[in-house]
Amino acid sequence: MSRSHTRVTEAVRDEACPVTEVLDRVAGKWSIGILMAAAHGPVRFTELERAINGISRRMLTLNLRRLERDGLLIRTVHPTVPPKVEYSLTPMARELHASLTGLVSWAERHRSAIAEARAAYDTAAEQ
Repeated sequence: MSRSHTRVTEAVRDEACPVTEVLDRVAGKWSIGILMAAAHGPVRFTELERAINGISRRMLTLNLRRLERDGLLIRTVHPTVPPKVEYSLTPMARELHASLTGLVSWAERHRSAIAEARAAYDTAAEQ
C-alpha cells in the first residue's frame, strides 16, 4: 500500500470513528426506544419497561446507565420511600429526538416497500 493511500485511510478512519462510536450508542435497538419514550417528559423505570416491548430489566438498566453517561439522559432520584427515580432527556438528547422522529416516520412510511423489496430479492435469489 502506498504511503499516500495510507494517509487517506487514516484520515477517513479518524473522521469516521467518532461518528461510528456515537451512532453505535444512540442508534441501538434499545436506545432509540428509550429516547423516544423519555421524550414525553420525565418517565419512571417501570413506565419505560412497559413502553419498550421485549426489553429485559437488566438491558434497560444497562442502556439507561449508558445514555446517562453519554449525557443524553438525566436521572433524578426523589427522596421518598421507596425512592422515586425519573429519567428525562437532556437538551442534547432533545435535539437528537428531532432526528430520530424523522427516522421513525421514514421507517413507518417505507416499511411495506422494504418488505416488498425483500420478498422480490428473495424470490430472485431462489431462482
